[in-house]
Amino acid sequence: MSENGQASLVTTAHRHVAGEVIERHAHPFHQLIYVSSGVLAVRTDATAWVASRSRAMWVPAQTPHQHRVHGSSLVYTIGFASADAPLPTAAPAIVSVGPLLRELLIAGSAPELPEDERERIRAVLCDRLRHSALQPLLLPVPCDRRLARACELVTEDLARPRGIAWLARRSGVSERTLTRLFRTEFGLTYPQWRTSVRIFHAMIGLAEGATVTEAGQRCGWATTSAFVDVFTRTLGQTPGKYRSAVTGERG
Repeated sequence: MSENGQASLVTTAHRHVAGEVIERHAHPFHQLIYVSSGVLAVRTDATAWVASRSRAMWVPAQTPHQHRVHGSSLVYTIGFASADAPLPTAAPAIVSVGPLLRELLIAGSAPELPEDERERIRAVLCDRLRHSALQPLLLPVPCDRRLARACELVTEDLARPRGIAWLARRSGVSERTLTRLFRTEFGLTYPQWRTSVRIFHAMIGLAEGATVTEAGQRCGWATTSAFVDVFTRTLGQTPGKYRSAVTGERG
């Protein structure tokens, strides 16, 4: 702890290879996870998220979570004392990362920084986090085994447009029951959930280097223009811009 009672910034920077899994764990402190290259799929008990070059992951203290790496990734983790949270949310969230916040996240993790400089970076970092937009896209994790099986069937082959009738037959439940499960567990209709899971996996595909057309086709859009329209309305940027931000490539 520093003299003013503020916890010192806890930072790490690690390189991870594609496919690497960091098993389920929790921290006694809040953690911000940022990926300057590659993409990280983060899963809590209730939800799955995607962290990337333009989206950092906020994990509150004592929240169990695990990571899966997609593409060679450079991951920065920044910890905050449980009583020193810069974000006004007690739940996991995705934080929009602009150019200034990105540089602060990277600079603040340099191991050779003197403590007084680290604390100054910390102060600006916390100010920018308080003004950063929280991005809502998330993928809820099913608890009911019937719903979990249905979600698995869809995710196994997103390129095929699976209707609720087909899904109910394959899951061994009625359409009415399956529709109710989507609403009670996720607060979504089946089409709304399927759109979310397709966007989620398209984000991973784009981060791994798929073209916009390839990502759209793999995730079941009949045309690239339809994919671009849904992706843009959901995330507020085109898939091309998202891909460029995540991979560092132009266009």
